[in-house]
Amino acid sequence: MGNLTLPFVGMIMAEFAQVGLIILSKQAMAEGMNNFILIFYSNAIAALLLLPTSFLHHRFQRPPITLSTLCGFFLLGLLGYLAQVFGYAGIYYGSATLSTAMLNLVPGFTFVLAVIFRMEQLDWRKFSSLAKSLGTIVSIAGAFIVTLYQGPALLMGISSATSSQQPLSSQDSNWILGGLFFAVDCVMASAYIIVQASILKKYPAEFIVVFFYFFFVMILSAVTCLVVVRDISAWSLEPRLRLLAVLYSGVFGSAFQVGVTSWCLHQTGPVFVSMFKPLGIVISVVLGVVFLGDPFYLGSLVGATVIVVGFYSVLWGKAKDIEDVVVRSLVSKGKQTPLLKENSHEDIQGC
Repeated sequence: MGNLTLPFVGMIMAEFAQVGLIILSKQAMAEGMNNFILIFYSNAIAALLLLPTSFLHHRFQRPPITLSTLCGFFLLGLLGYLAQVFGYAGIYYGSATLSTAMLNLVPGFTFVLAVIFRMEQLDWRKFSSLAKSLGTIVSIAGAFIVTLYQGPALLMGISSATSSQQPLSSQDSNWILGGLFFAVDCVMASAYIIVQASILKKYPAEFIVVFFYFFFVMILSAVTCLVVVRDISAWSLEPRLRLLAVLYSGVFGSAFQVGVTSWCLHQTGPVFVSMFKPLGIVISVVLGVVFLGDPFYLGSLVGATVIVVGFYSVLWGKAKDIEDVVVRSLVSKGKQTPLLKENSHEDIQGC
């Protein structure tokens, strides 16, 4: 347990950082900040922070960067950029609770893409494959519940009276639109994970990969801003909330969260890291109700519960696959060991 204390604390901090990013960015966009500019600023700060760290960390073992590797980095940045664009759009139209609930779809979508690209084997005779398949279907069903059904409000936020002045049909359409944007965000994030796994096999320097990811997202968002944003005042970091959102998203929402999650992933493996994802729902409900005045609906509770059940089903199936691989490895080693012992015994007798 002592070895898991730091990863445990680290993952809780990472989840708080992510929910904090959602809440601050939503507030900044409500104050009129352009989401493309927010993406540019936050990724520029993250790239600047990771530039010295990544190359110092891999100064002794740094694989050469070829043209194909650079193209892989660009594809990673493109997928990450699209994920951020749709994610911020979802935050603008939805809520922190909707965001964190929908993000639990990522393992399911990743499994589907891994099967499509033959990175994952699907054997209907194995319980692990059935668990992953059914878990994906259940998670998607939960996403439909969260997006299409609100139900009565179980908790009312402090400023809910202000938001209730908006027509109900407008709130519903925004909620559905936010859910759809988050669904696309999850697909892009899953594709990002698949591409990242492929790149890391050829270029095993994770911090340099992450630096180039932030660098290319910064470039893509800068080009988009030059085309889309015509008003020069949109780049202003006034009022102070915009500056706070930019600094937080760059330092904590990007560099810190990615760094801590990568470290915990290296220390404990993907199953431990993934187990903390549903914690974000609890954090977002509390912070969203208190600081944003978001009401907490029955549909969010039911849908999030269904998503989490599917989420853990996919994780259980993946963990079972890993366990089976370990068992087969131990069995193969066990079969080889007696032969060695028998041979050594015969050599002694021969002497």
